[in-house]
Amino acid sequence: MAALPVVTIAVPSYNQGRFLDAALTSIFEQDVPVEVYVADGGSTDDSVDVIRRYEGRLAGWRSHPDQGQAAAINEGIAKGSAPYVAWLNSDDQLEPGGLKRLLQALEQAPKAPVAYGKVWNYIESNGSKKPIWVEPFSERRLALRCIVSQPGTLMRRAAWDAVSGLDGSLRMAMDYDLWWRLYREFAPFAFVDEFVAVNRDHLETKTNTQRVLHYREAMAIVRKYHGRVPLKWWLAQPYAVWLKALANRVKQT
Repeated sequence: MAALPVVTIAVPSYNQGRFLDAALTSIFEQDVPVEVYVADGGSTDDSVDVIRRYEGRLAGWRSHPDQGQAAAINEGIAKGSAPYVAWLNSDDQLEPGGLKRLLQALEQAPKAPVAYGKVWNYIESNGSKKPIWVEPFSERRLALRCIVSQPGTLMRRAAWDAVSGLDGSLRMAMDYDLWWRLYREFAPFAFVDEFVAVNRDHLETKTNTQRVLHYREAMAIVRKYHGRVPLKWWLAQPYAVWLKALANRVKQT
């Protein structure tokens, strides 16, 4: 008899067939019973072919136009029943054993709504990787930057349900908003000082193509939950928005 799923994982995807196989493989290689729902936004590449190869292992999937990433994630998690939840974007991956380490952290910190660990940033253009800036939880540090990297997170379903999941009106910083709401409603997060996931950095990511909107949403979130926007945001925005956008254009030429 198959073990009951411990973690529900939603996988939102749109025209990411070239990455989707690696993402799903990384989930099913975890040593934790999972139920996985793929919410594809009506891809026109080979995504559906990839999904069908995993159909026998998926708890469910669909492919049609939807209301965006946040809505797709909320939909996938709502279809499951496991006591812990997460989402993995189709261009990211879990590290071997990463899910188990996050689960152990939550079991050892019963008041924490979320456990998160260190995440590699894999640079698609040159095959290199470096650590994403992740650090132990504090409100002061969270107000300065998003110190929680989404691919490396695991949440209690009860906490997710209590805050009604992601805010579907957000397009870029829905995870940052979620961290603030879960922290305000419950307690600081449990930090795992090990690498548990990989974020794939490529030119088509929303963070690279919509930097202005990303900063606009993130700064509004800090103001809403922290009461003010630290000076760091105003100083960092010109570099992150304009200079990085210029660098990306150079790469494409």
